[in-house]
Amino acid sequence: MSKAGKHLYRDCRGLTIRNDPEPKSQDKSELALAALGWVLIDPDRAQRFLDLTGLTPDGLRAAIGDEATHRGVFEFLAAYEPDLVAAAAALGVAPETIVRAHQEFGA
Repeated sequence: MSKAGKHLYRDCRGLTIRNDPEPKSQDKSELALAALGWVLIDPDRAQRFLDLTGLTPDGLRAAIGDEATHRGVFEFLAAYEPDLVAAAAALGVAPETIVRAHQEFGA
């Protein structure tokens, strides 16, 4: 495997996450869905997300493509710095990228 491809993907608790240093033009919705995947890996964090958003598991499934859900994921992460930093590290982006996406959704 080439050196460039060697670190393209990494394993994060059984979830393979693309390991780009910083996405050049990553779609905000794509980032939101990846961040949601990270949130849902941990049962306690997933329950906290559901509790704070008022969503049920079925409601989340039904609304997974909605902009409001994506905004909620970013808001959830931006509100608690330890999760923001950990999610950013797992997704291979700077925390500022998530905060910027949150601000853009709010605009």
